Amino acid sequence: MNYNSATVESISSALLDVRSRTLDLVAGLSDEQLMGKILPTINPLRWEIAHAAYFHEIWVLRHLGKQAAVRDDADTLFDSIGIQHDDRWSLPLPNLQDTFEYMSNVLERELKLLRNIELNNYAKYFYLLALFHEDMHNEAFIYTRQTLSYPKPNFVEKDNLRTNADKNDVTVNYEDIPIPGGRFTLGAERNEEFIFDNEKWQHEVEVAPFKIAKYAVSNEQYLEFVEANGYSQEKYWDELSWQWRQENKLLHPVYWKKDTDGKWYIREFDHWQPLHLKHAVIHISWYEAQAFCKWALRRLPTEQEWEFAAACNPSAIENNHYHKYMYPSGDELKSKYMNLDCQHLGTVDVTDYAESDSAFGCRQMFGNVWEWTASTFNPYPGFSPDWYTEYSRPLFGETKVLRGGAWTTRSRMMRNTLRNYYGPNRNDVFAGFRTCALN
Repeated sequence: MNYNSATVESISSALLDVRSRTLDLVAGLSDEQLMGKILPTINPLRWEIAHAAYFHEIWVLRHLGKQAAVRDDADTLFDSIGIQHDDRWSLPLPNLQDTFEYMSNVLERELKLLRNIELNNYAKYFYLLALFHEDMHNEAFIYTRQTLSYPKPNFVEKDNLRTNADKNDVTVNYEDIPIPGGRFTLGAERNEEFIFDNEKWQHEVEVAPFKIAKYAVSNEQYLEFVEANGYSQEKYWDELSWQWRQENKLLHPVYWKKDTDGKWYIREFDHWQPLHLKHAVIHISWYEAQAFCKWALRRLPTEQEWEFAAACNPSAIENNHYHKYMYPSGDELKSKYMNLDCQHLGTVDVTDYAESDSAFGCRQMFGNVWEWTASTFNPYPGFSPDWYTEYSRPLFGETKVLRGGAWTTRSRMMRNTLRNYYGPNRNDVFAGFRTCALN
């Protein structure tokens, strides 16, 4: 959604859409499932859906609209900053019907305020902040369902669901694309559409020439590493990653298994499916990606290299400085040519969506899987936190940068400067990777 051209109508439509998706993602779950297990990587869904609405209440209704609290106890129940993670399972949460009523009341007041407020840039910022925050929680709802082996959501048309069969027997290789390097501006411009604070601000960097894979790593490629006993050989892992692998007793990706017939399977929500060899490998930690690269004599791209390959136009260069597109395929987002918005409820072949190629020819740099980079998540020069001060700053130096979105990510959030970040141990999220040649 373009920040500058956002209207009352487009914001209203997006708010209704994201709330519909939130409700779809908890539909059909039992009271027990809505609470789930206490795990460090997830929240109880009954708490988390209310928290998503609470974020709208805090920033749109209370901060922007100067309104009173919708519920007197909302701050003590739904505030993710003030409430410790493990305490969220023992709170006196409202029942599901009352939770839905709270969420509905917040949305109704938010839409009413939108119709009566001056929609200036200040107001747009808080509406879009709350919208994108719920979009990100939608992605978390989906990986929670995957983590807990809940059924697949059922809001996608059956015609869009991909089959389990691979389309062809062609082996996907790295097919490295040479990138000439040069100067470009990393990060977001001041007049760009809505951005998060960690994208501030655009600054010039110099990128040396490099070669990056046209495609993300496929299951077939990763399987070679697994079957070469890569998980059992310490030489491919550094000290921290080897300790993590041992503690988790992993010999392959977390949702894979090898059956007695010698075939590999992957768990997708509550069902085991034959491993789709040409699909992008997913649910891979940064530790695993690094170990694979060491085995394959490859490396992860840096964050700067990733954005250069995704955004720069080799035909638009002046004084060795490259023009940067908003999206890999140009300055217009053609989301129908990318695996975003849950349109297939899973990954697709890494060679699919040829229309998504960047100007340099890299495929699917948006969608399918988030892509790990080699870079630690740190602030750009001149960083200052925005109103939601806890969004980026607490994670600087502690997490790794991912780029490009996954099949779960909403296209309205996407742009080449968007940064995601997770701890290097996270193999529950929708992350894969692409690689670079060593020289």
